[in-house]
Amino acid sequence: MEILKLSSQKFTLMTIIMLFLSGCSMLNPYIDRRRNPGVQDVSQLYSGPSTPEKPVICYNPLWTDEAELQQMADNECLKHKTGTRAEFVKKTYFDGKLLLPSHAHYQCLK
Repeated sequence: MEILKLSSQKFTLMTIIMLFLSGCSMLNPYIDRRRNPGVQDVSQLYSGPSTPEKPVICYNPLWTDEAELQQMADNECLKHKTGTRAEFVKKTYFDGKLLLPSHAHYQCLK
């Protein structure tokens, strides 16, 4: 029994240290855009779910509200000059990272 107790204590301590080191940044929503490095063809450039005209935001619904998601999507459309605002399309759940498990999909409109 001592081995199990010591092992769970080490696991708990290691988890607390990792959360402390990562800080709050792992809870912030972000645009889920991944790129293929060195690709010249624009149609093959993006490998993630997000593209300049269709931003996808990875977030946690416990800490992020709808207004913040909408603002991020609008800013992404303006930044890439693919539209003046973003329209909500759909949400998906439990397909992201452990602490940011949801995706909000948007479409840029002119």
